[in-house]
Amino acid sequence: MRRSTTLTNAALVVLLATVGTLAAVSPAAAEEADVSWGVRTAANDQGTDRQNFGYAIDPGASVADALVVSNHDTVPLDLALYGADGFTTEAGQLDVVTQDTESVALGAWIGFAADSVTVPAGESVEVPFTVTVPDNATPGDYAGAVITSLGQPSQEQGLSVDRRLGIRIHLRVGGTLAPALTVADMRVDYAGSLNPFAAGDATVTYTLENTGNARLTAGQKVTVEGPFGMLPADAETIKTAPELLPGESWEVTTRVAGVVPTFLLSATTVVTLESASSSAGDPAIAPVEATATTWAVPWALLVLLLLVAAIVVATILIVRRRRRTRKRREDERVDEAVQRALADREKELV
Repeated sequence: MRRSTTLTNAALVVLLATVGTLAAVSPAAAEEADVSWGVRTAANDQGTDRQNFGYAIDPGASVADALVVSNHDTVPLDLALYGADGFTTEAGQLDVVTQDTESVALGAWIGFAADSVTVPAGESVEVPFTVTVPDNATPGDYAGAVITSLGQPSQEQGLSVDRRLGIRIHLRVGGTLAPALTVADMRVDYAGSLNPFAAGDATVTYTLENTGNARLTAGQKVTVEGPFGMLPADAETIKTAPELLPGESWEVTTRVAGVVPTFLLSATTVVTLESASSSAGDPAIAPVEATATTWAVPWALLVLLLLVAAIVVATILIVRRRRRTRKRREDERVDEAVQRALADREKELV
């Protein structure tokens, strides 16, 4: 059965690439070297006033749509057309692969009638395309984009500049949706203070891995505490995890201040998951929890205690020695007095 519906809550992605690197620009147009053009979604049976393209398609089915390319220049513009797979960058933004990188999923399923389009000066052209899902496609969420590209030689170091402008596509392939996320490689490190009465800082790191087939967003809470839950401390700020596509991962590092060294510390992270598609039919996702432990020896306090103990022991030893010295001297004085008394007695008897 073929089905094609528009997904909600999608965002427009406009891309500009220079020597293979993508950067966000204004939705209206990309301008460089007196060349300017813009792209937008076409108004048709798939929807109107859309920010981007979103579909739900069963394996083996396809959907037809179009984008509108507008030439804001005074000369005709020749643009390359292609589809590209999406991925999440280290900055947490959705990007797409460059034209010289082979797409293996959604980008490979996007087809145009031609691989280029000529847009007359000051005019707009509607460019049809199709998204065809293979029969053996794995159910779940995919991301990519339809791209218009202008390649030009650069004056700097002989590099070729590829400027791209495109619109994001979110696709859900029909089938069983199984959202899942794991917390991997979690660890906690503790850094104490030179002040024996001050708390230290704990650094908690872990990796969020989207192991399911739905794109997810994740809220996080990190707590560090001593044995039996004593003296807990929460991370005040945690870098927000971006929307993760199936198979993607995101490294998290957060600092927890005010951690009391209780010899053994436990760090716990609780990850609250939501489907990024915001579809009412998405299954509920239970929170994911992970823990890690580390030693947190209060060395400064122990050194202070050892110094105090050494002073106490030394004081006791000195006091005892003085007492023994006084007792010895008193005994010697008494013995001497006794000897004198005995000597005087012997003289009296003589």
